[in-house]
Amino acid sequence: MDAMRLIEASRCALARSQEPAAIVAEVWQSQALAQAIGSRLAVAGPPELRGEALGLSELSGRGCAVLPHPPSEAEEIRAAGLTGIGDAHDTLLGLGALLGEVGIALVTVAMGADDEGVYWQCMEAIDAADESRDRVLEMLRRLAARSGGGALDRGRGDQNSPSGV
Repeated sequence: MDAMRLIEASRCALARSQEPAAIVAEVWQSQALAQAIGSRLAVAGPPELRGEALGLSELSGRGCAVLPHPPSEAEEIRAAGLTGIGDAHDTLLGLGALLGEVGIALVTVAMGADDEGVYWQCMEAIDAADESRDRVLEMLRRLAARSGGGALDRGRGDQNSPSGV
């Protein structure tokens, strides 16, 4: 499945999640997807993105590591179905929006946490999602610089809003 379809599936699954455990599971899935996209871009993406893409992969991996363990079956890991990136700009816009939604979802879980350990897991995962989103924004800036500035302006929206990248 291409990256955009996986991103959309992750956004929908995160939006449907109501219980804290389900939200955390979807956050894990989203971080795993960001890690996979970062790895793919680091290996085969535009040369100017490779360093930031490697950083994205590492940061997203950290986001997965601080959360409860992944699904037991590899087939249940959405990112395992990644077959291609497609347009890097569009993929990064979608991923940036997803990571913003991940941060908001984690804040909700952290605010309702009865357990201090869960609270701190959420805080660390929020940091990882925020830093991952920063990497995505930097990659979008580099793509825009390569194309003369138009790529970032076309779909940007407000960088400080949760849905704009």
